[in-house]
Amino acid sequence: MHHAAASITGMGERTAERATGMNPKTEGGAGCLLAGLGATAAPLVWAPRAAVSIDGGFEGHARDLSVLFIDLPLIVLGGALVPLFAWALATRWVHRPWVAALVALATLALAVWGLTEWWTPRRQPDPGYGPGI
Repeated sequence: MHHAAASITGMGERTAERATGMNPKTEGGAGCLLAGLGATAAPLVWAPRAAVSIDGGFEGHARDLSVLFIDLPLIVLGGALVPLFAWALATRWVHRPWVAALVALATLALAVWGLTEWWTPRRQPDPGYGPGI
């Protein structure tokens, strides 16, 4: 009985390997690599836009540290999960690892572009810089 269960388990792994062309461990490693790339790229793109809220501008009047406690964790989490989910879906539909990697990278690029277009930190006007005389 044990020998039959082992052969069924081995057959499932070989079938998965044949379907995607990758070893399941390699497939998981590639997904983790893409998630790490996304978790690194998203905050690097986000950080220059959030710098104004962190240092506060003139005399720190516009300091908003919620960008560190709320926005940063969400940016890192989204940056990790978006390419990971795209990779998982693409490997199930396409069965070609290089196409799945391209889909995941394209999805990450679109997500980062969407982040830069949509997310803008709150900026208050500088004191003393009015419309003029």
